[in-house]
Amino acid sequence: MDGTAELRESMLAQVLRHSPVSEAVAEALRLVPRHAFLPEIPVEEAYIDEAIVTKRDPDGLPISSSSQPTIMAIMLDQLGVRPGHRVLEIGAGTGYNAALIAALVGPDGAVVSVDIDADLVLRAREHLDAAGCAGVSVVCADGYDGFPARAPYDRVIATVGVWDLAPAWLDQLHPDGRIVVPLDLRGVQRSVALEPADGHLRSLSIVPCGFMRLRGAYAGPEKTVVLDDGLSLFLPEGGPVGDLLPALDSPAVELDTGVLADHAEVLDGLGLWLAVHEPAWCTLTETASARLPRSPFDLRGFAMSAGIADGDSLALLASGPVSLTAHGHGPEGALLAGRLVAHVRSWDTAGRPMSDDLRITAHRRPAPTGTLVKTHTMLDLTWTTRHVGT
Repeated sequence: MDGTAELRESMLAQVLRHSPVSEAVAEALRLVPRHAFLPEIPVEEAYIDEAIVTKRDPDGLPISSSSQPTIMAIMLDQLGVRPGHRVLEIGAGTGYNAALIAALVGPDGAVVSVDIDADLVLRAREHLDAAGCAGVSVVCADGYDGFPARAPYDRVIATVGVWDLAPAWLDQLHPDGRIVVPLDLRGVQRSVALEPADGHLRSLSIVPCGFMRLRGAYAGPEKTVVLDDGLSLFLPEGGPVGDLLPALDSPAVELDTGVLADHAEVLDGLGLWLAVHEPAWCTLTETASARLPRSPFDLRGFAMSAGIADGDSLALLASGPVSLTAHGHGPEGALLAGRLVAHVRSWDTAGRPMSDDLRITAHRRPAPTGTLVKTHTMLDLTWTTRHVGT
């Protein structure tokens, strides 16, 4: 025994406070020593329910991490791994997730974890060996191509944010298999579990998530523009914008939406609704400049607001004294604020749908017109409603 059983139980208790998980996944969290996959940090810190950055690029931006145990557990439950399954993992990371999968498939199953970075592959292999984890093959290759030598797979999971479903993953998936990916839906990520059905893929469950995005030739079109020190604009479609600083520094036109929503509704349902329905949707994030209005997004360490950016004008969502408001900046600020108000009211009228009310059908291209057009797939998005907003 390594003496960390109590720490593992403590981590599991943290996970269960956020989300229920199956007993099989809970037992895997009890069994696999996370600290063996994070040898550079104190053992106690390895069992905090938080993501831990393990690699940065030359500019200091994080490009690999050990994901938060809660989202790992949720995605493993989405994956529905069973003893004896063959599983393909895209993105090796530290090797910890592959070890959890190995615990779920048991001695009769097999896990192949693919990563494009040779140093990550080497370290993941070392961590797996140190943890005494057998049954995992770690391969240095482009995960977008999967790993055909061991196909077909009962389950495929990506641990990196992806803009599209790679054809290789679908080709290598068993006809009765399941794939779980952090899928980009116009700039927001949702962990989507999909299964083949009638020549396409249908979603089984959809959960909010946030992962580092796939790098290289298969990255999506999104881009981040640094407007000022501590102030960044995220554009999901990578489109051009004008100089927005003068607009942000000018007086705002403030419009009331008449819609009151809590943090969870804004972060999950309304954020997704805006991303899907507004072509010029954006987010503005700041850590220092203090230009943003009162943020309705409950985030630690920085402020963020969603809105619309067009040319040298933009509108941003804010928390008003009673309801959500839209702040318009720049020459067309009032027009954009009105557009933002209309989206918020449409979401409210539709019953305030959340991520788990969304259904996705993924068609390989060519296909009938879809809500979201990708390189290899077209996605049809529909919502069911559970209640009517007020």
